[in-house]
Amino acid sequence: MKGLQIFTHSVRLVFSNLENALRVSLVLYLVQAANSIFLYLNPPEMTEMAGTEFPVMDPGTAGSSLLLSILAVIASLWIAVAWHRFVLAEEYPTGWLPRWHGSNMLSYLGRSILLGLLIAFAVVAASIPISLIAMVAPPLVAMVPFFMIGFGAYLFFRLSVMLPAAALGEKLRLGEAWDATKGETGTLLTLTAIVVAASIVVQLPTLLSGDATSFISLVYALVVNWFATVIGISLLTTLYGHFIEKRPID
Repeated sequence: MKGLQIFTHSVRLVFSNLENALRVSLVLYLVQAANSIFLYLNPPEMTEMAGTEFPVMDPGTAGSSLLLSILAVIASLWIAVAWHRFVLAEEYPTGWLPRWHGSNMLSYLGRSILLGLLIAFAVVAASIPISLIAMVAPPLVAMVPFFMIGFGAYLFFRLSVMLPAAALGEKLRLGEAWDATKGETGTLLTLTAIVVAASIVVQLPTLLSGDATSFISLVYALVVNWFATVIGISLLTTLYGHFIEKRPID
């Protein structure tokens, strides 16, 4: 099962290069996590409007959270580009901050937005006939959200090789990305199922704890999200290395 091979290869990339993974990401991940910590320390107040409670922040807290969110986006782009370049171009980190590649990060952001918009449009378009079918067969209604998530994840993996290409400064069009993964539907569906299942499993302790806002849940989320971040980026790296550069995954 190539999908499982891709997943395990991506995990091995992280754990066999753990020191470099930490050098590439640790400081930047702390920047990325700062907003979660800030919101934990400054939770929004619940305000009732028209019989429904809504979380409301005061302007100062909202402004600080917005700034931290922008810094988090920059940090996540920096981590992604640095890890792709470490694995694919052997650009080793020399300190606790990887090299800055501003133009590559900007290209990475642009392609991420493009993929997000395309996938959102495709999922909405696909949801119309699926919802109509579910209306005829009510037992299928509960399956619609899972189908939409799986379909969106499949499309993302199908086109995601564009992102490591951006990190390397390579041009890779949508059509070229689509053609590179042609004939790998089974592989990518398997990978999608594994990723979705793994995401559910790592969230179970928080769900079972009964208090997602506790300090322990926050610490658990920060630790787990670091692994999820680096392994997720590693998945895209593996897809690019295998389907574009024809690297082995065994």
